[in-house]
Amino acid sequence: MVMLLHACGPVSGQGPTLPEPSLSHPSEGQSLLGPALGGMGPVTDSGPGGAADEPLSGRVGTAVPRVPAAITAPGGRQVGVPEREGITSPSALPLSEVPLIGPLSVPRVGEEIGPEDGLTLDQAIERLVHENLALKARGLELPQADADILTASLRANPVLFADSQLIPYGAYTEARPGGQTQYDLNITYPLDVTHKRKARTHAATTAKNVLQAQYQDAVRIQIDNLYTVYSEYLGARETIRFAQAARQGLEELLGRTRGLQEKGARTIADVSRIEALVEAAEIQVMDGNEALMSARRNLGVLLNMPGNQAEALELRGTLRDSSPPPPPVDELIGMALKCRPDVVAYRMGIHRAQAEVKLATANRMSDVYLLYQPYTFQDNRATDKLGATSWALGVTVPLPIYNRNQGNIQRSRVNLTQSHVELAEREQQVVNEVRQAERQYVLTRSAVQRIETRLIPPATRVRDDAYRLYIRGEEDAIIFLNAQREFNEASRQYRDMLVRHRQAMLRLNTAVGQRLLP
Repeated sequence: MVMLLHACGPVSGQGPTLPEPSLSHPSEGQSLLGPALGGMGPVTDSGPGGAADEPLSGRVGTAVPRVPAAITAPGGRQVGVPEREGITSPSALPLSEVPLIGPLSVPRVGEEIGPEDGLTLDQAIERLVHENLALKARGLELPQADADILTASLRANPVLFADSQLIPYGAYTEARPGGQTQYDLNITYPLDVTHKRKARTHAATTAKNVLQAQYQDAVRIQIDNLYTVYSEYLGARETIRFAQAARQGLEELLGRTRGLQEKGARTIADVSRIEALVEAAEIQVMDGNEALMSARRNLGVLLNMPGNQAEALELRGTLRDSSPPPPPVDELIGMALKCRPDVVAYRMGIHRAQAEVKLATANRMSDVYLLYQPYTFQDNRATDKLGATSWALGVTVPLPIYNRNQGNIQRSRVNLTQSHVELAEREQQVVNEVRQAERQYVLTRSAVQRIETRLIPPATRVRDDAYRLYIRGEEDAIIFLNAQREFNEASRQYRDMLVRHRQAMLRLNTAVGQRLLP
């Protein structure tokens, strides 16, 4: 029987014997993966299965058990936990502005909120979560992570080995004697004395937890993209209303101007000026309709709708803010740091990094190999005697003199520190995002209220007064058109600020990671 030997305490190791790096195509083994949170990259070890577990060559027999050759080849292959990077968030859509070419006028009627059966924002979010193709593709990383956990939890298979030795060339004689021909059957089973399998499984489980949080963050960003297209749709719809109101007013003005021109109170130049404004208003309506159709198509992509269904899509919603203000900014920051999935993913990354430290520590020593040789037959026919059977039991213990995984252990500890730093950096970014989003919400809300109470009413009075004087012939067209231009500019600012405030409301939801505002 082979004696069990084990060396304890610090041991000076040899230089790293890592495998040569190989160059592979960037797309190999990758799908929709991004930065590994808490992962420290591939770590090599002699794990169960594979070419590294081939038996040692050499003399065979009861005193030489069959053991995997991996115990003499440090850094043979990748550890059982595959390196899973992380689910990247979808690219955020940039905010686009509806082109403003012609005049705008504040409509006399209230905002159109859409048909009763129109798609609400809540319904759009529900469909996005279940039907968006980008999220579906990223969601398939989660069952792959389950498969990784299964792979990491697999036990090593025993090795069955049979051999025959001391077979003579011809036959043994008294002049050329030899030992008896021997037939052996043995089983070698690796014993995981450092609990590598448990550490691998735990590392794979924490890697899945990171992926789950990253998937939730991908959902958050994709909902933010939905917010962007949703606000663009409402903005385009409101632009059409403002442009149609301007066109209607200018058409009425054009009719009156033509009547005055027929009476000789206005010139043909006055009529031409009004006709140019009407044409500009018509172009603005056309641009607004095209922007609305573009927003419909973008919604169709996000919601995975057929083209004809997307182009007929109608939303039910409003740009106006009738909700109470959100909590104070410090409370919003606390909510974001606690609930935002990207922050949660970085916290899970720390747990994963801790699991990597345990895994690297468990890999400091290879498995102990237990040999059981239940059958050995010695053929004694050469000496005219009966054959004999026997059994054997042995243990092979790799001495941890060199291959103690010192480099990977140190690397995993540095990676743990790095994960803490990355979390602190992300928390700083989140605090800044929440502060900026909250400030933008407050500023745009205040601006909308000021425009409604302090800008639109006086601009309307000036325009209306100039209109009455123009119709009565007391002012020329230039005076009225200047007043109309100022009113159009006020209407334009009002429309822009309504859209900006609606976007600020939804951006605050994204920054906090919760649906605070409708």
